[in-house]
This record gives sequence, structure tokens and C-alpha cells, in this order.
Amino acid sequence: MNKQIGLYVHIPFCNGKCPYCDFYSECDLSLADAYTEALLAEMAAGEKENISADTLYLGGGTPPLLGARNLVRIIDAARRHYSFAGEATLEANPCSVTEKMLSELREAGYNRISFGMQSAAAGELAVLGRKHTSEQVHSAVESAKRVGFDNLSLDLMLGVPYQTSESIKYSLDTAIELDVQHISAYMLKIEENTDFYRKNRWEECPDEEQTCEIYLSTIEYLRQAGFMQYEISNFAKPGMECRHNLKYWRCEEYLGFGPAAHGYFGGARYGHSRDLKSYLFDASQTVSVTDDAPGSFAEYAMLRLRLTDGILLSEAENRYGEAARQMAEKAKRYESSGLLIISPDRIALTPQGFLVSNELIGQLVL
Repeated sequence: MNKQIGLYVHIPFCNGKCPYCDFYSECDLSLADAYTEALLAEMAAGEKENISADTLYLGGGTPPLLGARNLVRIIDAARRHYSFAGEATLEANPCSVTEKMLSELREAGYNRISFGMQSAAAGELAVLGRKHTSEQVHSAVESAKRVGFDNLSLDLMLGVPYQTSESIKYSLDTAIELDVQHISAYMLKIEENTDFYRKNRWEECPDEEQTCEIYLSTIEYLRQAGFMQYEISNFAKPGMECRHNLKYWRCEEYLGFGPAAHGYFGGARYGHSRDLKSYLFDASQTVSVTDDAPGSFAEYAMLRLRLTDGILLSEAENRYGEAARQMAEKAKRYESSGLLIISPDRIALTPQGFLVSNELIGQLVL
């Protein structure tokens, strides 16, 4: 039986750089066709025996800017070189797709779209530098449904400048009313090389107490609407979790293609440089970052504890031995604080624990 892996494909093209975004992107769309050729060459060169892919994820950037024809070629290459069959996700801005394009993508085999909604409040969209409106989100979702997509996700952002409990409730209500299957709600993190950082926009964000309130109320509000939290920032109706992203958090294997893409295969993590022109010159350019050795238990714990089902102790002990047992002992001192849930077979963070996850996980694994 073939080993099942995931495929991540980075599409770096964007019409512009959002002021909060730290992802690698380029604006020169004249390179789209050349990029597709380089990407297809890398996918062909990476073909391996006795593996097949059951998830495909095209992230960005803005993947639809590559054009329907090139996107179809990518999923065809995934089938040809990796016997792909399963969940095929495409990230999209609400204003970057037409119903005709969505129809072509659905016919080609894409079956999941993740729309970057971010907010339903016009003021927040303006602050975030988003080019779409709430009405365009509605139009894009309805178009996707009409052409046969029945697995749709919306991204929201929490803790953005001037956000209030009332405005996030408005965004949540809007997302829920669109009857999608999955919602991601990401806390804004202002990275150094962004416009938000250069302009000190964190001074306009909700304070720590307000941000905690927004996050915890979001979890409860979505739960009441039938969306179960399965990861720090991700919520799904039963059975509709993002299978590809679960591979990351479960430390399962996946291959990454394109500049800035990372992969994990055969015990090694690797990544492409954030340089489109270098990638076009040599698509095989990769660098090994780390390997899956006992020293990487911290990474394993960090990823698994992002999930609401946490760390399965038997798996952790089989894989990491003494490091896992030491963590289980350390966890006991935090159980009474309400940050952790400890059961005979697993350790998991509570919603309150998710709010301090970086610090808490650091205490557990150091």
C-alpha cells in the first residue's frame, strides 16, 4: 500500500501587499506562465515511488491570479506524478474569482475553496487594506455553491485595529449566514517587515484583555452555531476539518513546491528560498532545516498542542521516549490552573491555554 502524503503548492502572485501580510508574494504577473512551467518541472522531478497524495493545497499569494488554465495543469500534474485523489484546496480572495473560473476549477477536480474574508465590517477591511467588500464575499460564496463546491471555508481576523466585540460578532454572523462548512479565525500578529509594524498599528489594536475576550467569545459563538474548534484558530462542522492542514499539526509528511514553500518528508524538513527569480532559474533549490530526531520533540509538542485533541501520550512516548514522559510530568503542575486538560491517554490545552500557548508549551518542553 502506498504511503499517503500531502502536497503544498505556493502561488506567490498578488495584486498588492496587504499591510499586515508577511507571506512571500510578488506582483509581476508577466511571470505567471514561466512560473507554472518551473512548478510543473519541480513536481515531475519530485516524483517518488510508493507514495500517493490525498491532499493538495494551493496557497499564496493569490492562486487564482495564475489563471484557470495553469491551475488545472497543476492538479493534473498532482494526479500524474503523485496519484493524487482527495481534498484539493485553493485559497482565493473574494474578488479574484469569477463564476466561470470557479466552474472550470470544480470541473478539473478542485473541491475546496478557502476565501480570505477577514471581516464583514467595511472599516476593518479598509484598515486591513483589503480590496473586496462584504457583498463580494457573499457573491463569491454563492457562485462557488452554484458550480458545485460544497466544502467552503472563510478566513476571519481577530484583534485588528479598532475591532470591537460588536464588530467581530457582525463578521461572525455574516460568515455563519453564508452557510459554509469551515471558518478560520486568526489572531493578528504584527510582523517586523510589514507596513503595520512600520506604522506602529498595534497601538490601535484591542488591548490584551479585549483580545482575550474576543477570542473566547468567538469560540463559544461558533460552537453555538455548530462549528467545533479543532485547532487554535480553526473551526469546522462535523467531518469538515481541513485534512491538509491537519497533516502539519499531526507531523505527517507533505511535499512543498514553489518559492517559500516548505516540506517534510523522510525525516527531513526543507524549504525553498523566498526568491521567485532564483526559483525560475533552479526549481530544485531546497535547504534542509532540521530532522525528525528526539531533539525535535519541542516542535512536535508545539504542533500537536495546537489541536484540541492535543498530544496522544502513547504516540509521543513511542516516538520520543523520555522527553515525552518528562513533559507529562511537567504538565501536572498546570492542570489546576485551567490551562490544560490531562487524561490517561492525552494532554490538551483549554481555550484559556490557547491564549498563552507559546509560553505554556515552552514551559512544558524546556
